Amino acid sequence: MTFNDDSQLQGGKVKRRGRTTTAVAGGGVGVAILVFLIAQFTGFDLSGVTGGGGGLTQIQGGGTTAEPVTECRTGRDANASVDCRMEGAAESLDAYWTTESRQLGIAYTTPDFSLFDGSTDTACGTASASTGPFYCPPDRAIYLDTAFYDDLQATYGSSGGPLAQMYVVAHEWGHHVQQLQGTFADTDRSGTGASSGSVRVELQADCYAGAWVGDAATTKSANGETFFEPFTRAQISDALSAASAVGDDSIQERSSGHVDPDSFTHGSSEQRQRWFERGYEQGAVTCDTLSIPGSSL
Repeated sequence: MTFNDDSQLQGGKVKRRGRTTTAVAGGGVGVAILVFLIAQFTGFDLSGVTGGGGGLTQIQGGGTTAEPVTECRTGRDANASVDCRMEGAAESLDAYWTTESRQLGIAYTTPDFSLFDGSTDTACGTASASTGPFYCPPDRAIYLDTAFYDDLQATYGSSGGPLAQMYVVAHEWGHHVQQLQGTFADTDRSGTGASSGSVRVELQADCYAGAWVGDAATTKSANGETFFEPFTRAQISDALSAASAVGDDSIQERSSGHVDPDSFTHGSSEQRQRWFERGYEQGAVTCDTLSIPGSSL
């Protein structure tokens, strides 16, 4: 149990898009899955692979209609259903950032948050069933196929508990906050390496996720009950296991048996856990990864 059973969910923060179908040519479905997992969740720029002229070709069918997730009423629902868990996390994140954004000096707006099944169209391209979660700045929206959580546990090695799932959402929500701050526009994310702009942006999003977790047990739902029960250390460890599982070194070790820090785009497992814990313990105002020396990352 993570959510307070008696907390009240208002609904409407999360939408579920209808299924679309995607046929892939030029490498096959396996290549498409690998490309999207790397490009969207680990941050490698594969535009050269997926661009025109011999790259990956995608043919979409069906629509992208979205309906609000309306069946979620209480924290008990969020404990029982992954869709409702996403709704509960979104409501808690929105409540947290509505207040915390003032400390950061930004004008906060709520991101769109869409769950999908199969594939869906976005302003950042077509997301496939195995894309993994990502934030699309032009849409100011988070996209997630909840089947990714099975991969997070089976493929990436995370313990996969509820807080690990919600860490993923909180990280993407952190990217939305960065978009509002102008971080995406002001930071050169084209390079790679252990102290690159892309790593700094990702570690800050991890720190923002930790800051939300640190405050989440006190954030109140619509009926005045807190969204969550106090988190246990085991639940925090679940979130840390997710942060570790998607570290650049962990992914590279699993995929090739070789770690190349010069190609890092998100940071090492140790860095991702450390910055999550920094946010958890000290809050969002301490999440400055952008101006500090690379040796301090």
